[in-house]
Amino acid sequence: MERAEDAVATMGRVAGTTATATSPAAIIQPGGLRDEIAAAHSYRIKAKSANTLRAYASDWKQFEARCSERRLVSLPARPEAVATWLAALAMAGKADSTITRHAAAIAWYHRRAGEVASQHRDPRGVIADTLAGIRREQRARPSRKKAAITAEDLGRMIAAAEGQGTRAVRDRAVLALGLAAALRRSELVELQLTDLELVKEGLKLTIRHSKTDQEGAGQVIAVPGGKLLKPVARLKAWLDLRGGEAGPLFLQIDPQGRLTRQAMSDRSVARLIQRYAKKIGLDPETVGGHSLRAGFLTEAARNKASLAKMQEVSRQKKVEVLLGYVRSAALFEEPAGEGSL
Repeated sequence: MERAEDAVATMGRVAGTTATATSPAAIIQPGGLRDEIAAAHSYRIKAKSANTLRAYASDWKQFEARCSERRLVSLPARPEAVATWLAALAMAGKADSTITRHAAAIAWYHRRAGEVASQHRDPRGVIADTLAGIRREQRARPSRKKAAITAEDLGRMIAAAEGQGTRAVRDRAVLALGLAAALRRSELVELQLTDLELVKEGLKLTIRHSKTDQEGAGQVIAVPGGKLLKPVARLKAWLDLRGGEAGPLFLQIDPQGRLTRQAMSDRSVARLIQRYAKKIGLDPETVGGHSLRAGFLTEAARNKASLAKMQEVSRQKKVEVLLGYVRSAALFEEPAGEGSL
């Protein structure tokens, strides 16, 4: 193993200078360099959100399994191996965003292993061209976005979560808060108890990480008590069962109805939404995790909320997305042909 003194000298040569006894490099103590390397590795991992890393781990596991089945090397992977995997995902009906994430996951694991990412060893652009072709084809298809769940339908879904058992109480809180705060499913499961502040007007909710806030600057949003969905009252009922122990806000529940100390997964949120949608007669295939967030924006647009207020809660960086909901809500308001048709 390279001694700390040798490592200092090596760093000096790499920098084009010789480390002297008075230079910062020279005062690194034995063992200190190892700690700094470990810290640098830790900080690098934190560059991605926990939810992204979980998705990457799942994507990489799938890619490794495919390579193993076809006797291909997964690390370092040939560009053709990556491209055919992306094509297989497209043939299986996966969304463009999912396929792009798989490509990013493969590149991420190559970088972590010290290998040049496949995309950078692809002078013929096999991977980039494959992704571009997939995107072009998918843009030509009808959109398969999950439908928004209206406040009225969500009220029926909440009513379908009957009883006072731990699962029913938790599910009602998840549904109500998810729409009232325009939360993504990843944001719901990453909430911690410390992110809540109950006030007389309702709830102050701190979103520490999100799709549009990878650096974790955080944002506080206001959630009113509400008259139909009653998100704050339903959250309080859940907190009475959950208790005040620090940790994830929404916990997994075992088959016997007992609370664990593990956070719900984002997939379990999507399944929860689909289960209650089916109970009230909605097609579960048309809704998912995004339906609660889309429901908030749809209801806000129908109620003539300002773009600024919609953006304040949804935290959308692109106002064009919000305008889409506003245009959809106003589609049949004073149509151009009203007086002549």
